[in-house]
Amino acid sequence: MNSLNINFYRELKNSSNSGFFQPARSMRFIWIVVMTFITNTYLTGQAFPFEMLLEPLHITGMQGIQSYAVGQHGGKWMLIGGRIDGLHRRQPFASFDQPGQNNQIIVVDPKEGKFWTASVEKLSPPLREQLKSTNMEFYQEAQNLILVGGYGFSDITGDHVTFPNLTVVDIPATIQAVIENRLTDQFFRQLRDTFFQITGGRLDKINNSYYLIGGQKFMGRYNPMGPTHGPGFVQEYTNCLKKFDLIDDSSQIRITNVNRWTDKTAFHRRDYNVVAQIMPDGREGLTAFSGVFQETADLPYLNSVDITEQKYEIVPGFAQYFNHYHCATIPLYSEKNNEMHTLFFGGIAQYYEKNGQLVQDNNVPFVKTIARITRSADGKMIEYKLPIELPEWLGASSELIQEANLPKFKNNVVKLDELNSDTTLLGYLVGGIRSNAANIFWDNEGDLSTAMNTIFKVKLVKINTGSNDFKNEQSCNQLQLHILPNPNEGQFVLSYFLAEPSDIQITITTENGKLIHEKKLVNQNSGKHLYKSEFPQLKKPGVYFVKIKSKDVEATQKAIVSP
Repeated sequence: MNSLNINFYRELKNSSNSGFFQPARSMRFIWIVVMTFITNTYLTGQAFPFEMLLEPLHITGMQGIQSYAVGQHGGKWMLIGGRIDGLHRRQPFASFDQPGQNNQIIVVDPKEGKFWTASVEKLSPPLREQLKSTNMEFYQEAQNLILVGGYGFSDITGDHVTFPNLTVVDIPATIQAVIENRLTDQFFRQLRDTFFQITGGRLDKINNSYYLIGGQKFMGRYNPMGPTHGPGFVQEYTNCLKKFDLIDDSSQIRITNVNRWTDKTAFHRRDYNVVAQIMPDGREGLTAFSGVFQETADLPYLNSVDITEQKYEIVPGFAQYFNHYHCATIPLYSEKNNEMHTLFFGGIAQYYEKNGQLVQDNNVPFVKTIARITRSADGKMIEYKLPIELPEWLGASSELIQEANLPKFKNNVVKLDELNSDTTLLGYLVGGIRSNAANIFWDNEGDLSTAMNTIFKVKLVKINTGSNDFKNEQSCNQLQLHILPNPNEGQFVLSYFLAEPSDIQITITTENGKLIHEKKLVNQNSGKHLYKSEFPQLKKPGVYFVKIKSKDVEATQKAIVSP
């Protein structure tokens, strides 16, 4: 999960709100809404004739790790920071404790099944503190790994802080130093500036400029009761995208051409995925997918934000239902079809699929879902669930380390058309949190989850029959129509979203097409709406079709009335 990775599994309201940790439900109560799809809600996708294959890889003695930063060189990985325990505990004294910090730099050779470690404890204090932090933003530029921010305990201040540093790591030299156990400060260069005091955001690049997107500053110790309880804390979302150029002459680093795009609607989010894209016009871009938490609800965002050199935009008419928190991802682009595919592996989400139904769990559980989001040539995005799932509740705060020899665009998007083999190794799913169950937060005493130490090879397999992935029609339904709860006893709420003001026509019919309810709502404003009615005609158990029509679009959902 990023930003205090899963470690901030639930929202902490900052002082500008109530300053109170507020789950939108009682502690032990799980409210699950099942949205039963109309017949064509899951349709077979045809544009992605591949299947995914996962193969476990065990490296003897290698510990688990989550919420870390990674760079690679010469067939070896370099893992820095993160944590070696599982989901953070609720109790402030136990949450984000020092024994759970990863205080080593880990070098891994996956082909040889070997690893090496070197402690960071002998490095200078400003370096070692950041290098032990969790949820740093990071990006590999050539042979350098750029680290920004991160959250952890500071010996200098005697408290938990978000670190105000940008650090450049010489990857090949550091890898060799770890192998030879001679790690010193000479392999790192650090710039201190509160500009970088962010955790749980994402760092990426478009052409020559860096984009530091979203995230938060968290100062103090996690406390689910809020910032005024115990020693207290400060939590501030950045609510912005910071764009800058990095000047590095190998002896001094500085930033230039700084620009901020501030927008709460787009950038008030953390612990999420930002993935490189090739846009329909062929240019490089980024997409910020989902994240937490909505300002008005303790729930993930369902929308996404496209980012290019010139602008950003919340993607119209698209909602992401799976894989809401940070998890392993990989982007693949077909130049032939002008289709951009982004794959997501597990993690945490408000929704998951079960027996052909989309299940909504507002406790936002761990999930096993592997999904893809495809952007077509016309710019429209659709979400698909793959038939394969992760073998356990895995993926949160993990990374997919790409196979180094893949054909890629310069922004690390895989060239799908150049994967000529029947089976291609895309990379390795490394680390993350392994949970014993879907929902463990309120029962967590430190023994219900661990940092994942099994690595999975992720392979793409060509098939001849067309994709077996299932299309989630809800994702491209602009009205985002939900029936809450469903099944129900004839009383429910209709939730829907309007991109622009419109009149709304609501109709409910039986399976045989008999009209039993009709309502027109005029002059509805843009935004989210809730419509509640007793629906006395729905007392008879059965299946009913609920249709909402605006001036431009319509959506239909099946309502199940049970005795």
